[in-house]
Amino acid sequence: MILKELIKKALDISVSYDIDVTGVAQDSRKVLAGYVFVARSGEISDGHDFANKVADLGAVAIIGERKLKSLAGLPYISTKNAKLATAKLAAAFYNNPSRDLFTFGITGTDGKTTTAYLLHHLLSVKNKTGLLSTAATKIGFEELKMEGHFTTPESPEVQQILAIFRDEAISQAVIETSSHGFAQHRLDEIDYDIGIWTNLTPEHLDFHKNFEEYRDVKLNLVRRSSLSILNRDDPSYQYFEAEAQNFLSYGENNNSDYRILEIKEDNAQQNFILEYAGQNYSCELNMVGRYNVHNAVAAIAAANQSGIDISICLKRLKEFRDVPGRMQVVQAEQFKLIVDFAHTPIALEKALEAIRPITDNRIIVLIGAAGERDKNKRSELARVAIENSEIAIFTEEDSRSEDIVEILIEMARGAIAAGGKATKDYWIIPNREEAIELAINMAELGDTILLAGKGHEDMLERKHESIRWDEVQIAKHYLLKKRK
Repeated sequence: MILKELIKKALDISVSYDIDVTGVAQDSRKVLAGYVFVARSGEISDGHDFANKVADLGAVAIIGERKLKSLAGLPYISTKNAKLATAKLAAAFYNNPSRDLFTFGITGTDGKTTTAYLLHHLLSVKNKTGLLSTAATKIGFEELKMEGHFTTPESPEVQQILAIFRDEAISQAVIETSSHGFAQHRLDEIDYDIGIWTNLTPEHLDFHKNFEEYRDVKLNLVRRSSLSILNRDDPSYQYFEAEAQNFLSYGENNNSDYRILEIKEDNAQQNFILEYAGQNYSCELNMVGRYNVHNAVAAIAAANQSGIDISICLKRLKEFRDVPGRMQVVQAEQFKLIVDFAHTPIALEKALEAIRPITDNRIIVLIGAAGERDKNKRSELARVAIENSEIAIFTEEDSRSEDIVEILIEMARGAIAAGGKATKDYWIIPNREEAIELAINMAELGDTILLAGKGHEDMLERKHESIRWDEVQIAKHYLLKKRK
């Protein structure tokens, strides 16, 4: 694409630069020859400081919010909002790929990834489907390896992935949509056909000013979706209904369009009745946790509204097993070991409540609290762990620039306030791998271990390093070691 055509199409600004453009980036490390670089100003760094670097790498122009004509010898084009411009430029460069796809967006505090995986699985019964989620990006069932540790990739990566979907002859895409993604314009320039909202509880309040702002950002999905599938059981339902263009609801509420009846839990399987349009359907879900029935019904509703018969959805649902790091059963015999992403007090409480009915003896929970995130969660996570398990092990979870000892002291205070006693009700083990080994060595017949907080994530961020991480494989290693 020619630079002047890209700028006109994306930003409606007329320039005269007849230069070939080969890509768009807002990260200087990703700039290649022919790229347009968007110099965004953040809390930690300013993209303008990397002007000489990107010029040396072969960038052909710089976009920013300053009143300049050139920078580092490159054309400089001013815009009011660099983050918004990044999304517009990326979408224009890839020729607005979402317009060629039937897109499903999924938002909510919890359940996004599980619902995305479930929906991708249901849709794939008819058509090759793309999946863009925090746990994986898939073309059909082939995984694309993506870099980063984000809830949603930056807009150039989002648009590139959607373009890959389109170019691979995929007609529909499931897109997990986070509040950060909306607030930082990463998800701008996506046309949503069906949006799913799972639930809303306080989260990311270190980023959003308050719960109301967090909710308002989440509402962007239903505002932008042609049809919304809404959780009628959630206290925030009225806000999402009021903002939706068109909507259907799901849940146990009597007024739900897709109504959940008679949930019966049997070990790692759940059976329930789904009522829709005057008919009752028997459903089988091979997942732990009552809330996963809600996630499954949300996925069924969206697939059904896209044209797949409910009976086909239910047959397909029986074949679904698990989501990486989402109530993933790693071992079921002797004692159970489950890996889950729960990293908020509410999510942790739900996870522990979900495994209580399938536990014959004690619950051992391992949990940490992330550095550079909402500090109020630390004592609350500890309280939930103490009140809902027999043994809690507090450990690291992406401490980042913070001192892990200070984080764990705050968790210990929460445990003590909840009546916990050190080395009886809770243990503090700073090294996560050592904590996992301790949990497994403590386990007895009939116990259930919940390794919470990391789930699918493949990096563990410490103060001075980031290391490769695979919670499931580490757990399997120590399970094998215990058997010997």
